[in-house]
Amino acid sequence: MIEIPSDLHKDLLPIAFLLGNWAGAGVHDFPGSEKCNFGQEVTFTHDGRDFLEYHSHTWVLDADGNKVRPLETESGFWRIDASRKVEVVMTRDDGVVEIWYGDLAAKQPQIDLVTDAVARTAASGPYTGGKRLYGYVKSDLMWVGEKQTPEVELRPYMSAHLKKVVTPEDVERWAKALPDDMPDDGIAFFK
Repeated sequence: MIEIPSDLHKDLLPIAFLLGNWAGAGVHDFPGSEKCNFGQEVTFTHDGRDFLEYHSHTWVLDADGNKVRPLETESGFWRIDASRKVEVVMTRDDGVVEIWYGDLAAKQPQIDLVTDAVARTAASGPYTGGKRLYGYVKSDLMWVGEKQTPEVELRPYMSAHLKKVVTPEDVERWAKALPDDMPDDGIAFFK
């Protein structure tokens, strides 16, 4: 369910599907690094200004799905303009800062991004750019990331399938929004 907060900046309505807390799992595979399954938690929030704040934490999972150790952490800010152009400023824990540009697809909640600028600290590994695709599919958030280095051509390296995290506060808010004349048995909804 896409819920649009009343205080969301009007420019952000086309990407309101991103809002909320998401959790799930995915696969990481890139030459020179460990191939693994990972868990992920993503949060998109807003404070009424013209951007979404983004935080992502991933961790390596063992064969039983238990957390082993942190994998990557990212944070940033997402904006969209009137022509559906999306811009993202992102900082990653490995010492990389990126500016991404892309488009929100016509008539569907899908965002294609490509790096426009990459800045790296001396401690970061080799990295020259990437692509990402985010999509809202059957109430889930799915994404795939591609990256390239001076030694490796652009190729997929991470993808994940995330579900919306429902909090007790969400349930309470939804319950308060139910109409007073709800049928007791619930069957009336299906007639």
